[in-house]
Amino acid sequence: MRFIFSALLVLMLAACASEGSTTSSNTATPNPATQQAVADALRKTASAQETINVDQGSVDQLTSADADLWARIRRGFQMPDLQSDLVDMQANWYAQRPEYVQRMTERSQKYLYHIVEELEQRHMPTELALLPFIESAYNPQALSVAKAAGMWQFVPDTGRTYNLKQNMWQDERRDVLASTSAALDYLSRLHDMFGDWQLALAAYNWGEGNVQRAIARNEAAGLPTDYQDLRMPNETRNYVPKLQAVKNIVMNPQAFGLALPSIPNHPYFVTVTTAHDIDVDVAAKLANMTPDEFRSLNPSFKKPVILGATQPQILLPFDNASAFEHNLKGYTGNLSSWTTYTVTERAAPAVIAQKIGVDADTLMEVNKIPVGMRLKPGSTIVVPRSDDGNDDEDISADVAESAVLAMEPDVPDTRKMLIRVRRKQSMAALAVRYGVSIGQLKSWNRTHRDQVNPGQVIVLHVPVGKAMPSEPGPERIATSMQGGGVERIGTQMTDTRSESRYDKKSGRGRNAVVKVSDSTGKAGKSSASSSASRGKMVKVAEPVTSSKASKAAAPGRPKTAAKTKKGN
Repeated sequence: MRFIFSALLVLMLAACASEGSTTSSNTATPNPATQQAVADALRKTASAQETINVDQGSVDQLTSADADLWARIRRGFQMPDLQSDLVDMQANWYAQRPEYVQRMTERSQKYLYHIVEELEQRHMPTELALLPFIESAYNPQALSVAKAAGMWQFVPDTGRTYNLKQNMWQDERRDVLASTSAALDYLSRLHDMFGDWQLALAAYNWGEGNVQRAIARNEAAGLPTDYQDLRMPNETRNYVPKLQAVKNIVMNPQAFGLALPSIPNHPYFVTVTTAHDIDVDVAAKLANMTPDEFRSLNPSFKKPVILGATQPQILLPFDNASAFEHNLKGYTGNLSSWTTYTVTERAAPAVIAQKIGVDADTLMEVNKIPVGMRLKPGSTIVVPRSDDGNDDEDISADVAESAVLAMEPDVPDTRKMLIRVRRKQSMAALAVRYGVSIGQLKSWNRTHRDQVNPGQVIVLHVPVGKAMPSEPGPERIATSMQGGGVERIGTQMTDTRSESRYDKKSGRGRNAVVKVSDSTGKAGKSSASSSASRGKMVKVAEPVTSSKASKAAAPGRPKTAAKTKKGN
């Protein structure tokens, strides 16, 4: 396996160690100017390289305020301060929850240096490095009710707009490097659009279109168009004050009775990559990390295997990256224990598991298949590799790029059936007769009534191939498959009138009502109509629901069809 590290990795280690040794031997008290020079040198090196090796001994001596990452963030503040009661309220909220502040600031230590680096390279305000505190409390695994994911809380569509991959294997909305780059691209675009960071932040939370419309409304009314004067939802109204509150705390945590954890001003992680598949658990073990520690830096990997075909960027603390490289050289086991299987027919997970000889619970857990679902043909699932070694090849680039997992509820295929009720009866009786629930029956017929009247047409959805009850049940009119047209199943259809009538008032023809004979061809009183209509499909007209419609009209008065009440 070939792992790629940053150029000059070892040279940087030697240089930092030498510089740190000189500093410690010549001065009993660290010189702030020297510390600042070293810190600046580290920043320049880190900016020029994607990964960097830092000697912990020399960096540990950079303990002055200027060398601390918080101090570096403070120096990069550029946004005008916002002063309002909402800011004070948000600051007090944080001040009353020191444990929460401690947790999220400690969590940020893994990612904050990289974000500050990115901001400085783009000449953007370092206040934006505090934005993930507001969005996700610096949790890259965060997922909102609106399906926004990651530290920067990208919804799926916006993530795709900014080229964040979202596929079966990886969700880059959670990737530390990719999501940070996308978020800063988005924020930079919003600032260019509005020319104001507060409006840009409002648009990041609310959407640029909403902010543009709010500005247009104020302009039309002759009102100011800055952030505090726009009409907006409460969440957006509190968004910038929350960021300002965190900024105030970072500027002077002691004033709020809080303490920020010390964060060294050097990279926390380096990047490695591999051309071969490797299990997440194996990678964590080789790096001397727990799976949870490994996933905290690599939260975008959705499966238990990392695909070499995707050229993954694996983040590891430097010491762990060194251990990873060393342990890998002596590792003799299989790097990956997973492969893929393509589903060829619609089936439940248990059926597929039995077919390919794997545990059904494992298959459902690894592929995150909910109970009560089945897989559609063409779906790709992750399965354990067999012990015979026939599937020890890495997962291909084509599968890595195009694999999808398509599911649907595991319910029987149904056909639609229309039945004309012969006598008054309850919905409950119909439901029992046809093996459905009363709720389903009412939903299909869009009614809340508990009774069915003679002549009323009822809609049913019944499993394909299920035998229907015989008389004295209702008379069937027609059936249709779930996705298709009318189909005759064990019935003969006859037209009660051989011709359609022309409606002079509406200027269009009306189809005749259709009755269905039983399987023996006994069609009832109206079966003596045109015999030519027998043996062919007849279009089913909108049913007449009142038994009064069958009565002859009074002499001298035109015949009219009975009206159907809504919901029946």
